[in-house]
Amino acid sequence: MRCKRCLDIVIASIGLLLLGWLILLAAALAWMSSGGSGFFRQERVGRNGKLFRIVKLRTMRMVNGEQTTATALGDPRITRVGALLRATKLDELPQFWNVFWGEMSVVGPRPDVPGFADRLQGKDRNILQLRPGITGLASLVFRHEEELLAAVDDPDQFNSEIIYPAKVSLNLRYLEDYTLRRDFVYILATFVPSLRARVAPAFSAS
Repeated sequence: MRCKRCLDIVIASIGLLLLGWLILLAAALAWMSSGGSGFFRQERVGRNGKLFRIVKLRTMRMVNGEQTTATALGDPRITRVGALLRATKLDELPQFWNVFWGEMSVVGPRPDVPGFADRLQGKDRNILQLRPGITGLASLVFRHEEELLAAVDDPDQFNSEIIYPAKVSLNLRYLEDYTLRRDFVYILATFVPSLRARVAPAFSAS
């Protein structure tokens, strides 16, 4: 895991140096679009259950009557700029700060909000040994998660009963089969659709 941490520092440093201007520009657009800060900070569960504050670009605004925790495609809270940021995954770029400071890894399980991680039982709790990641096996499999949620009547229930358990299973497999080579593959698959389709076929609800 020491090599994994070294890789994280190198990638996060390069990412912040090369993309810092883009992060600031996108934050300015997010601020004008949402009426709030361009950056969104939220408490998430990190390694060994320790809480930290994730940093993302703001993609949503407050809408009266919309309280669901699962975000489906077409959610009225998503701003026009936010939809673009989410589609291109640019909203994830500020998390390089979390990676640099050791709160996250480039590759790993997506960090849960408090409440979901509390549901982990038995060997599933081994997932908490990992730093949460920006990308990873579960993220690639559920790359069309918003479309899946938009296609069901109750997104919160579908997320809780179907998607979340499947992600836990994938994250546990990532932990048990971990190699640094697989991290490189998942990073490349994040940007290369043909590779992504081979290493992480999209989840189907049917």
